[in-house]
Amino acid sequence: MNAEAETLARLAHSKFRARFHLGPRERAYAETKGRAMIASHGADFIATRLAPEAPKNDGRQTPMRGHPVFVAQHATATCCRGCLAKWHGIPAGTALTAAEQDRILRLILAWIDREMDHGQ
Repeated sequence: MNAEAETLARLAHSKFRARFHLGPRERAYAETKGRAMIASHGADFIATRLAPEAPKNDGRQTPMRGHPVFVAQHATATCCRGCLAKWHGIPAGTALTAAEQDRILRLILAWIDREMDHGQ
């Protein structure tokens, strides 16, 4: 089992995290835009909303719906620095490294891929 699958399995035990699923609108958006565009949006969201040392509106910067990446961030506990610290051991107060940003993006995309495969 790879790191993303292990983390997704651990998160599945959280009632709050497990309740998130792509809705029809997010699913249609993902299908229309394609995985490469969703990955690009995810990388941008992570870099601008999550990676800074002190993100603007931390704890409230990620909407609950409207984009597949937003839903995935809540499902994977990558929505704010507090969740990153609690679930992933990435402490708040320092900017995310490129490797941390990449790890977060891989997790988000793994969750979206799983949703797209299982929601058919």
